[in-house]
This record gives sequence, structure tokens and C-alpha cells, in this order.
Amino acid sequence: MSIGVPKPLNLPFDPIERAAETWRVRFGPSSAMAAVTSIMRAHQILIGQLDTLLRPHDLTFARYEALVLLTFSRTGALSLSRIGERLMVHPTSVTNTIDRLERAGLVRRMRNPKDGRGVLAEITAKGREVVERATADLMGADFCMTMYGDGEKTEIFGLLRTMRVAAGDFPAFEEEDEVLVPGRSGAGPARRGGDAKGPAPKDGPL
Repeated sequence: MSIGVPKPLNLPFDPIERAAETWRVRFGPSSAMAAVTSIMRAHQILIGQLDTLLRPHDLTFARYEALVLLTFSRTGALSLSRIGERLMVHPTSVTNTIDRLERAGLVRRMRNPKDGRGVLAEITAKGREVVERATADLMGADFCMTMYGDGEKTEIFGLLRTMRVAAGDFPAFEEEDEVLVPGRSGAGPARRGGDAKGPAPKDGPL
């Protein structure tokens, strides 16, 4: 078994397709049930594969996401509330994630210099090194999506984005939002849907 590929089930049939056939007989149309069940199973597969890839770095995908987010911030530091907002997870999950990363020496907590009261999580030099190595492994494995072409991956993103808009994650037509482009020295932040514009970002958390 190669790294990042959990042991296959090797079933003699597709259990979701089989369930869909039975569903149609007993309840009616089964496309929604089959789609939801497939998404849930795909989530299980991906988390298992991604966490296996990240295990040599002593990371889970959730902790990796938090580290990457910190590298995207202008100073390498963000409030826990902002981390939870950007990663779309519960505050308790953010606290647990930062606790684990702090114990590993990958982040440190610090007082918010803006008010001296709030707490920020700041990535350490060791954390940045781990992110670089882990990202190289994930990119090398195409985030465990090698069975799809680039066009298919873009289509998957678009299809699932529709669900995220319907759930109220963000509006269908977003306003321009400045985001940091790592490695863009002296240039203004990039904006969704266009090239970099505007003034360079001010110092401070993203």
C-alpha cells in the first residue's frame, strides 16, 4: 500500500449504486440520496488519504489548513476567531487545533498588538518549514485527486460551490476581496477575478 492510499474495500459491487436501486423501488427517485451518500464517502476517502500523507509531518489535514492560513496572512498571525471564520469550523475546533500546533512548536500564542488584550496565533519558523515540506508532498500527490483531470476538478469545485452558496457561506456574486498572494513582493494584493491592483497591504493580521 502506497502512502496516502488507505486499504481499498475491494467490494464486488458498488454499494451506493445498489442502495440507489433499492431506494427507487421503495421510495422513488434516488439521485439526491446517491449523490449525498457519494459525497460523504468521498469525504471519508479523502480525509483518510490526506491524513496519511501528512502523518510523517505529525499533521492532520485540519492542522495543515490552519498552518497554511497563517502563512497567507501578512504577518503570519491571525486571531482564533478569524481562523475559525476562514476555515469555517467551530471555535472549539480552532482552539484544539491551535493547542496541538502550539505543543508541536509550530505556532505560538501572542497578545494582539492592536489592543493588548486579544490573542493571536502566530506561525513559527519551524511551522513554516513543516508547511513547505507537507505542501510538497500534497502537491506531488495532487491532493489525492489524480484520478481526475484539471477540467473535472474545476467542474467539481463549481458544482459544490453552488451548494455552499445555497447554504449561505457567501453570496453568489462576491464583492472584490483583497487577499495576499505569497511571494508577490512590493505588489498590491490580488483581487478575485483579476490581476493585482491597489496599494500594498498595511502591516497587521490578514
